[in-house]
Amino acid sequence: MLILQTILRQDTAAPVRRPQTGRRPAPAAEAAAALFAGAAAMTAYCLALAVHGTYPFGPRSRAVNDLGNQFVPFYAHLWDLIHGQTSGDLLFNWGSGYGVPFLADFFTYLMSPFSWLVALFPRASVQAPVFLVTLLSIGLGAALMTGYLGRIGPGSPWPRALLSIGYALSAWTISDGFSDVMWMWCLVALPMLGIAYDWCLHRRRWAAGALLVTVSWAGDFYTAAMATLGMLLILLVRLLVDGRPAADRARAGLRALSMTATGVLAAAPVLTVTYAASRATQPPPADSYAGPPGVQTYLAHLLPAGFTPAAPRIGAGLLALLLVLTLPFMRQVAARERIGWFAMLLAVALSYVWKPTILLWHGMALPNGSPYRAAVAMTAMLVVVAWRALSQRPSAGQLLAGAALTGLLCALAAGAPYLAPRDWAVIVPTGAALVGLLVLYRRLGDRRPRIAVVGALTCTVFLSVTYNVWSVTVSRDQTAFWQPKRTFDSQSLAAHRTLRAQDSWPAGRTDPGPHEFADNDPLLLGGEGGAYYSSYVPEKTASALRDLGAGWYWHGRHVLSLADPVGHAIMGVSGYLTAAPGTAQGFREHRVPAPPLVTRRSGTALDGAGGDSSVFARQERVLGATVYTQPALRYAGGPRPVAVRGGWHLPGNARGKAWTSLSGSCRPGDSLEAYTPWFAGTLRAGGGTAYQHGARPMTRNGIVTLGSVPAAGRFDLALGTRLAQDVPRRPIACLDPHALERAVAALRASGPLRVSAGGHSLRAVFRPGAAGTAVVAVPAVDGWKCSVDGGRATSPGTLGGLIAVRLDPGATRLACSFHTPGLTSGLLGSALGLAVLAAVGIGGWRARRRSSQRY
Repeated sequence: MLILQTILRQDTAAPVRRPQTGRRPAPAAEAAAALFAGAAAMTAYCLALAVHGTYPFGPRSRAVNDLGNQFVPFYAHLWDLIHGQTSGDLLFNWGSGYGVPFLADFFTYLMSPFSWLVALFPRASVQAPVFLVTLLSIGLGAALMTGYLGRIGPGSPWPRALLSIGYALSAWTISDGFSDVMWMWCLVALPMLGIAYDWCLHRRRWAAGALLVTVSWAGDFYTAAMATLGMLLILLVRLLVDGRPAADRARAGLRALSMTATGVLAAAPVLTVTYAASRATQPPPADSYAGPPGVQTYLAHLLPAGFTPAAPRIGAGLLALLLVLTLPFMRQVAARERIGWFAMLLAVALSYVWKPTILLWHGMALPNGSPYRAAVAMTAMLVVVAWRALSQRPSAGQLLAGAALTGLLCALAAGAPYLAPRDWAVIVPTGAALVGLLVLYRRLGDRRPRIAVVGALTCTVFLSVTYNVWSVTVSRDQTAFWQPKRTFDSQSLAAHRTLRAQDSWPAGRTDPGPHEFADNDPLLLGGEGGAYYSSYVPEKTASALRDLGAGWYWHGRHVLSLADPVGHAIMGVSGYLTAAPGTAQGFREHRVPAPPLVTRRSGTALDGAGGDSSVFARQERVLGATVYTQPALRYAGGPRPVAVRGGWHLPGNARGKAWTSLSGSCRPGDSLEAYTPWFAGTLRAGGGTAYQHGARPMTRNGIVTLGSVPAAGRFDLALGTRLAQDVPRRPIACLDPHALERAVAALRASGPLRVSAGGHSLRAVFRPGAAGTAVVAVPAVDGWKCSVDGGRATSPGTLGGLIAVRLDPGATRLACSFHTPGLTSGLLGSALGLAVLAAVGIGGWRARRRSSQRY
């Protein structure tokens, strides 16, 4: 309560000239209204989920948490970090992508202050604190917005609370924000930044305002940039309509800009680290803006209704919309102010559907998925303008005029598919009730009837936003895209226990394999696997795993584990899981002999020494042994393929028709390993079957094990597909398991005496020997430095994209450590920003002290 009162406290000395009506609310009333707004918003959200039976209130699991197929595992990993149950640290994640940087992931996905609640829950209940991140962000956002609106215009805090509920449960919140829990911090950042910029208008608390900017940007820098731009536009309008001299307004604007720059500088590491990580990432799939939505569709998104990505989700509730459309008729508000507010709303609305300004809102990068993520800024603008109208006490006639304009908007939006009949059944009576209650409130003079009207308004707003959350949730759950994976069911918990029991890191890796309980299985289940889904998948990781035969999704922004025996040997995988549908556990565990994480080779050529003819040749080069035979294939039946450059062109086969068959010969008993990266269809050979879903360039298949070469030494590869497509000239290789065993034994024999791994470092001690190459089974991403026998640390070379370091004759010690790119410059910037804050704070304290001593 005391913290809220401090942030929400209204300034008494206000040079901004604005009409004052009535007494300023007491601080206790301000805090009570803010707490009410937060509690009511959270209650409405939970009630809607409970009515629908959605987690955590029912059996339906398509809720905020399970949509975190990407993000819930990050919270599980944070739990492991806090409790010391993982091998990495904040700088490096040994568990994903066979070793990837982690600090950018932490800054992007886990920096909300509410994320740390995960420490208070059992690991098996990590979904609960993820839900709380959303819920508490909604509550705190509503509470802070209630206080901020009081700085826009005078009046009772209770109507402000109602507008703030609509803001916290806006269409953006339940359509865009809920699925990416880290974005929910934006609901808090918007009013915090608004309060900071209001202090600039009053020439007060520059240092405190800069700290609010820092907290906003540190909590989630991506949406904080949108929030900062949005609140600066609101400040610009306030400065333009203010009655003070131009010089005073210019000083307030410069104060805001300097405060913003200093606050962002204090949060510099989140920007420098993520920027460096973004530059090093696997490029996303090409995306383009399809063009603006129709006017009808855009207008419909101002109304509370179902779920659709067709336009910016800007609705902040019927109450806010009614009051915004009332403002043009309010002559008690200066014409230039009305023009200023509506010019801002119109400009922002248009900026959301014009590609250059879409890029500006989103950091000059067109978002994958929805191009309208910045719509959250306009929800704040709508409630600001709505409160500005209500604070000037609109008359009954003005409210009725606003209601007529609202009715016209509804008529224009009536044919939009975004609005279902059930939505109109709520929108029309709710709008009528709000108009009637506002008119009644304006006309009543006695306190008790007015309290009753406010109570009725509160119930109407509460039920309206609750319906909106429920309606969107129901509509969203009818979309196949939102089908969740089994994030924390009994099988995934059993898999987690199994992996922990098998763990032998760093002597060997334990890989969850391609079972895919979630989109980041190694983070969810533990172990040290290859799967990794993030906006920061390094390009060097994606290319290294691709070249070694791993699959991927989403153009390589979601890499998968190597699933073949040679891939396991290369990466030092000593234990892994495979799917076993129909069994009680749903998976099968495997233990295999594996080389250590660090191996020593003699005379190994590093990357760049020559090309490899195939993925199998690349694997052999990295393994340091010949283990494959690549047979020439001949046409054997079915639709005849056509030989094309580098492969076969399959004509495809219709339902019920024979499959294309290719035959080859190998040593009996060899394992048949197939690699058809872009094939979509079914492969059969040696008694084994694989279903593949390749789609260039988004989905890439990895090497799969089909079966064994029959005793006759001849096998047939059958390819079933209805699509005409190409496959490699030699899509299958025969793996000699005995040769692989000998290769693994040789690597174990020549391996280091000891291998130790820290949070972001690794050491190996070898026997003295001849010159050679130490190969570390970790992708050589930017930031690694290695030294030999205590010498100068330098960037390592690569072998198949993995870390490789030359060893001179007699060398015995290898030490590698990871240094996060961008961290040093970010810390320097942060130190500079904090130094400025400290200097300003100390200077202000001394000035106040001298002033008090003078009097």
